[in-house]
Parts: sequence; structure tokens; C-alpha cells
Amino acid sequence: MIKKYVWALLVLCWGHAHTQSLYDNTNVTTIEIFFSTSNWDQILDNYYAAGMDQRLIADSVVINGSMKDSVGVKYKGNSTYNANNDKNPLNLSLDYIKGNQDYQGFRTIKLSNGKNDPSFIREVLSYEIARKYMVAPQSNFAEVHINGNYHGMYVNSESINSDFQDDYLYADRDNTRFKCNPETVFGGNGSSLEYLGTDSAFYEDYYELKSDFGWQDLINLTYDIVNNPLNLESSLDIDRALWMLAFNNVLVNLDSYTGPFRQNYYLIKDNNNRMNPIIWDLNECLGGFEMINNGGGPPSLQNLIQLDPLIRINEADWPLIQTLLNNDTYQRMYIAHMRTILEENFSNGLYLTRANDLQSLVSSLIQADANSFYSFNDFSNNINNSVGGGPSGSVGITELMDARTNFLQSHSLFLVAPPSIGAVSSTPLQINPYTEPFITVDVSNATNVYLAYRFRPQDVFTKLEMFDDGMHGDGSAGDGIYGIDVMVDARDMQYYIYAENNDAGVFSPERAEHEYHYLPVVSDLVINELMASNMNAVADQNGEYDDWVELYNNGTNSIMLDGYFLSDNENNLGKWQFPNTVLPSGGYLTVWLDGQDGLQAGLHTSFKLSADGEELFLSTPTLDVVDAIFYTALPTDMSFARVPNGTGPFTVQAHTNNANNNGVLEVLHLENEVLLYPNPTQSTITIEHPSIEKIAIYDVMGKLMHLEKSYETTTINCEHWPAGMYIVKVGTQAHRLIIQ
Repeated sequence: MIKKYVWALLVLCWGHAHTQSLYDNTNVTTIEIFFSTSNWDQILDNYYAAGMDQRLIADSVVINGSMKDSVGVKYKGNSTYNANNDKNPLNLSLDYIKGNQDYQGFRTIKLSNGKNDPSFIREVLSYEIARKYMVAPQSNFAEVHINGNYHGMYVNSESINSDFQDDYLYADRDNTRFKCNPETVFGGNGSSLEYLGTDSAFYEDYYELKSDFGWQDLINLTYDIVNNPLNLESSLDIDRALWMLAFNNVLVNLDSYTGPFRQNYYLIKDNNNRMNPIIWDLNECLGGFEMINNGGGPPSLQNLIQLDPLIRINEADWPLIQTLLNNDTYQRMYIAHMRTILEENFSNGLYLTRANDLQSLVSSLIQADANSFYSFNDFSNNINNSVGGGPSGSVGITELMDARTNFLQSHSLFLVAPPSIGAVSSTPLQINPYTEPFITVDVSNATNVYLAYRFRPQDVFTKLEMFDDGMHGDGSAGDGIYGIDVMVDARDMQYYIYAENNDAGVFSPERAEHEYHYLPVVSDLVINELMASNMNAVADQNGEYDDWVELYNNGTNSIMLDGYFLSDNENNLGKWQFPNTVLPSGGYLTVWLDGQDGLQAGLHTSFKLSADGEELFLSTPTLDVVDAIFYTALPTDMSFARVPNGTGPFTVQAHTNNANNNGVLEVLHLENEVLLYPNPTQSTITIEHPSIEKIAIYDVMGKLMHLEKSYETTTINCEHWPAGMYIVKVGTQAHRLIIQ
């Protein structure tokens, strides 16, 4: 399913919605709560004390101007809740009474009060960094008003619930989900993933089951971690676990699995029967939780700076860390992930730029917050300096992270040289469906090289060792070219490369598995371009803006399409059949995916595409798939097209319906001049425009890379973005950006 946050941001940027995105971190969300009673605080305290999960019904809640009625409200939190607080964390259930009520698809809103973070930006900034490498909640700021009075500033973070797992993890809504926060924090095992036996009763104090069933899944996972590590890849998404542990360590996130209480994460079972760890509760990240071990006084700043990158590796009470990091390959992957997080966020100073941007966004609202836990001076100083002392103190973010970056980069684990990965190629260069081509890659300084590939994002990557032996399409033995043969189907291949030597490992792309490369699989007849959200781009013969797909003939002969099929269902490939149709050599053919088969002239299918993303299959009369495409986040009025035309991987672009995709339109609308320079670029892009505009930059798969509102001139650092093409939206205009 297409991720809701992408759609919310897209409609915001293109002007197809009147309300602000709930998690837009370039703006502050406004939430107004109206209770019919004036003693709402006492009632919510009573409900919290009773522990019955009861909610007070708000007459209405207005979110960015959108009114919802009969909303269930309760206090939430552990260490951040106190009946004596003037401002407690809030949980809003929009569908508590009205089962179909939501805001932009979100039914639950969770608001943190900032109690343990004088800077007020730790949670939003940390989630922003985490989302580059793993599935993690969205997070922004919210100003909350209750009964017409400004109640204060909150952090608004996405709830990890059934919607979340359905949107992000290819996990059904009823799949197993655990919140890993022990009921008794002090003492006991915590949510340690230790194997406690076959009786679920032994686990109930340490894990909260959020689904209707799943204890056996947790028991099986803990058993494999401790007793059967060779089976662990079938029961755990190991890459997500390594990213989570790497993130915890680099960002000194000790109120986590890595810390003394082994908590603040979720486990969600995907449809491949693997448990996925999802990071949660980052309000004390970046050194805000000053406890490394249970017992004794708080650590010194130097202890936090020099936190061991392999902390807990030999501690049986942290079996996930012990099992993963004592595996040489997993440890090298973990250090590679740590290196990527460091280089993309800290050694380049990007985290400080974002921290200052976020504080500037909320500065005036924090200053006006009479219920804040800290002075405005503490808020302003805590980015760079420690404030307070004892249990209520908080280290300065740069004070910690600049020194920690230097410490890690000078650590022996980071000084060793990893392999270098070059370009990937194939034999033959054009890969046809249902063939077994050789995939080759140029790698230096490696002892082992692996190709990980799949054909759909919901599938698990298959991992194959590559060889430099002269017998796998790799040229001569020992020439640094590694190869392996792969059986492909009709879909483009998604892949990454991992290479290691005895000291270090490296991924290409560096954010794998969260990001990956594409290798096109094409024949003479291809799906060449698709638009799944057509508002004003291309009209059919009746002037209607329906979704469409364009086919292209790469071959030298005409193709008779009579009897071919299009379908959006892999289990029903014969959904819609072509009439007598000829596609000449080099020709284009548009089919309207609008459910109007037989009702309008031209080619109109019997089914529509889902705006939530899905697959489209093109099959022969004998139901052999010729080409297939899986799409997710396609911006409105932008297409998903093969570039180069007919043979390349799919990229997001301005549409070129019935024309060569190589000629991507640089500008869609030219009401006002917009300049982008330098273009191509290797480090920064400057955008000049004559008015206040929203600037959104997407990669070719529709992933949002940057979003802000600016006036006249904006310079954006893109030094660490992967090389390739990007789409820059400035107001109503779209431009192509090339990063080399």
C-alpha cells in the first residue's frame, strides 16, 4: 500500500487538498480540543490512575482546520506523565466513537509533552534521521489548544498500530504486533528477547501483545536468537535489526534495546513470517537518557562520547546484540551502517543544520508555552550546551555528537579500509524476461561479494555469492570482476551489492536494504509509462482524466496484440483482453485504466488502478507474463516511465505520453521563472524563485528527499544523496535535477 505520509505531502505540494499534512515537519500542526467540562484534567488523571484505558469524549477536535467530533482522549506515557504536570502527554482516538473517522487516513494521534528534552527537537530530528535507513514513525510539532486556551507545544509522532504495519511493512492488519516495554522497568529482564521457555506467561510482564494473537511468534523468535541463530534470517528481518542497533549506538539512544532497560521498540510480523523491529520513543535520543547501565550514578559526558560501538557484545542479557555482533559478517554490516549514519548526518554537520531549522520553526511557540518544563533559555542553549543537572539535566547535542563523531571515526573499527564497489553490468546488456543472465560488478579490496535481489518490494531478498573465478561471466579469474547468473521473471530486478574483506564491509547503495538499485528486464513489448493519479495531465477522447498505461514496441516488427491481457491481479491475469490491435515497430499505445470497457471508444479496461499502489501485468494470450510493474508513491500528474525509453528502469518524471521518455520535460508550467543551478551538481543545488513557494524534491521512485517553504533563494545540500535523477517541484512547476 502507498504510504499515507507520501500522499499527504504530495497533495500539500500540488494543491489538491485544503488541509496541511498531519506530519509536515516544515510546519507546525495545530490541534484544538474542546471538552464540555472544565475539569477535564482531573477526569483524565482519574482515568489514568484507574488504568482501565478509559477515555474522555471531546465534543470536537479541530486538526489544521478540519473538525472531528466525538474524539476519545486519554493521557499516556510513563516517565513523562505525572498528575502534577501542567502538560501531560495525550492520545487522541478519532475513531473511538465514530468507527470510520480519521484525518488523512490516521485514526490515532499521539502527542508527547517534551518533559525530558530541553531542546524540544530530539524526537523529531532523530526520527527524521532514522527514516533514511529503516521504517520508523513520522514526527513533527503540534501546538495544542484546549477549550480555546493555548495549552502548549507537543511532539506529534505517528502511532505504530495496525494501519502502520499495513502501510509500511507488507504485513496484514491482524499480523502479530508487540510493544516491547516492560511493565516493571527497574529490575527483571526488560524486553530483552531472552528465551524464557515455552509458556507465554513468562513473557507477559515484558512484552505487550497488541494483536489478537502472537505469543508463539515471540517465543519462536527468542528461541532462534538464543538457541538457533542459523535459522534467524527466517524469523527476523536482520537488516532492520542491524540498522536499529547501529542507530541506537551512533545517536547514543540509550532508552532503547541497547540501553539498560532493553525497551522502546515494537516487533511486527510481516507476511514473510519474519519479525520486524521498529524503533520507538526517541524523546531522549542524542544522549538525553543519561544511563548506560542499571545502577550507579549517571555517566559522564565522556562516557557517552566514548560509548563502545560493540557495547553488550558479550552480555547474555542482550541476546540480540550478542548473537548478531558475534557473527563476523553481521558485525561488518552493522559497522557499515554506523559509518553511513555518521557520514550522512554528523561528519557533514547536517544534523546541526536540521536542529537549528527545527528550533527556529517552533521558537516563538515555545517561548509562549506557559506549561513548558524548561525555560526558553534552556531551550535555546541545549542544542550546543548541557543544561540543568542531576536526573533533570541534559547534555548539549553538539557537545556530545561532534565529539562522538570524532571518537567513532578514529576508532579502530572505522579506520580499516572496506572494499570499493563499482558499476553493475549484465550479459547480455538487455535482460529479457525468463532468462538467466550473468550479473557482474567491479569490486576491489574484497574477499567476498554478494548480490541480493528480488522482483517485488514485499519479497525477501535472495542472496547469492558472486565469484571472481572466470566461470561466472566475470571475465578472467582474479581481475576484480565478480559475477553470478540469476533467473529473472518479467519484472525489473531490485538489488544491492554487499562486499567485505576480513576487516570491513560496504553496501551499494549504502542505505541497503532500505534502498536498492534497479535493473530493467525488458522484451520487444514493454509497459513503457504509467500514470496512476491523473488529475489534469492527459485527457482521453471524452475529455476525462483517467489513469492510463502506455505500451511500446522495442522490436523491428509489428506486434499483434489481439488476445493479449492486462490485469492488476497476479492471480487473475486474464482480467481484460485486447481487441484486434496492432502495435507497429517503435510505436506507442495508450490504454485507459478506467473501468469503462465497452462504454467508450478506444481502449478502456474493465478495471481501474488503485491510488494506493499495486501491480500491473501484461500477458500473452496463453497468460505468459510479458512485462509487469509494481508501483507505489506516484505523484499526481507525474508518470512512472522507463528511461531510457523502452529499455531503462522506471523513474518518476513529467509525462511524455505517446512520445520518447528520454525527452523528459524540464518544466511543466512556466508562470514564473525558476532557476536551478548548478544542474548537474555534486554537492549543492541553489533554487531561485520570485515568491514564497513550497519546494519538494523527490527521487525517481517518488521518495521525498527534501521539503521546505522558502522565499526567493534556497540552497540545499545534496552532497550525500545517491547519484541520479530527481524531480524538483517549486510551487506548480516541475524540474529535473541531476546529481552526479
